[in-house]
Amino acid sequence: MVVDDVAEVSPGPGQVLVETIACGICGSDLHTVDHADQMVQVAADAGSPVFDFDPAKDLVMGHEVSVRVLESGAGVDGIAAGTAMAAMPSLTTDRGRVIPGYDNIYPGGYCERMLLDPGALLPVPNGLDPAVAALTEPMAVGLNAVNQSSVEPGRAAIVIGAGPVGLSVIASLTIAGIEPIVAADLSPRRRALAADLGAHVVVDPGQAATRQEGFDATVQAWSEHEPGDVPPVVFEAVGVPGMIEMAMTGTPAGSELLVVGVCMEHDRFRPMMGIMKNLSIRFVLGWTAEEFATSLHHLAEGRIDGSKLITANVGLDDVPDAFAQLANPEEHVKILVRPNGVG
Repeated sequence: MVVDDVAEVSPGPGQVLVETIACGICGSDLHTVDHADQMVQVAADAGSPVFDFDPAKDLVMGHEVSVRVLESGAGVDGIAAGTAMAAMPSLTTDRGRVIPGYDNIYPGGYCERMLLDPGALLPVPNGLDPAVAALTEPMAVGLNAVNQSSVEPGRAAIVIGAGPVGLSVIASLTIAGIEPIVAADLSPRRRALAADLGAHVVVDPGQAATRQEGFDATVQAWSEHEPGDVPPVVFEAVGVPGMIEMAMTGTPAGSELLVVGVCMEHDRFRPMMGIMKNLSIRFVLGWTAEEFATSLHHLAEGRIDGSKLITANVGLDDVPDAFAQLANPEEHVKILVRPNGVG
């Protein structure tokens, strides 16, 4: 990773020039540093345009952004310069739609200025810190996972992993009135955050002798707080090899498993286990524009206290070090990059 100057950008027809207020460092960005080739190849194999870039060329990452409008291109009306916006990472170009932050030509939020579609911008509601609005995108990821599940009041949820994705799932479960929510994470700091965001029970799986026993202890905590016979919905938000097999083995028969964590390696599980236990397994990614807007209002209305997740603000020169620090879950949860300074 390097910090360098890139060419200035200017808005073409139907585009908006913005300056970055804040940009969260996402787990996908961490994966890009170490696994860009695999990400691009798997996306191509899946027929997805999400990671359509050349890993051999320079890339300015950053897609969890809040921005301030500087200038609008021809044909863009109704967006006033100076307006603070929560931004979806979307830009229409002569190549079609691209995702700033995952494009070799158009920079993402780890940059002082970038281009976006006018339709990708939502005004930051009065009273919400524009920097906190950068959490809209990761909160929408959690909301999407909950929406794609069958969880509803009267059915409990188990969340494995309380990193940013797991915490966003917990926040959305809380808003949906799900009870009980059982969360598990190795980090005391992240377990405390899980409780702050609404988890009713938090479990330290590290107290067990093995990972499977740690998961089983989490299921045991669920059974102690949910005496009924309705199987839980389990959200796997860790994304390391072995987690799916562990969840399939330990979760009760009839459960639903939502895979939200992104495992970058080949993994193995026993389909027969899922068949014998009549499990439902679903893999989820991303969010809809409606979920993005809903998440912004959840932050603005205080239904989610996004400030609890922000553990540091850094300038561009400190981004490489911030990536290294995020390897320690006790030190940080969500680091915001502030290319144009704090304030």
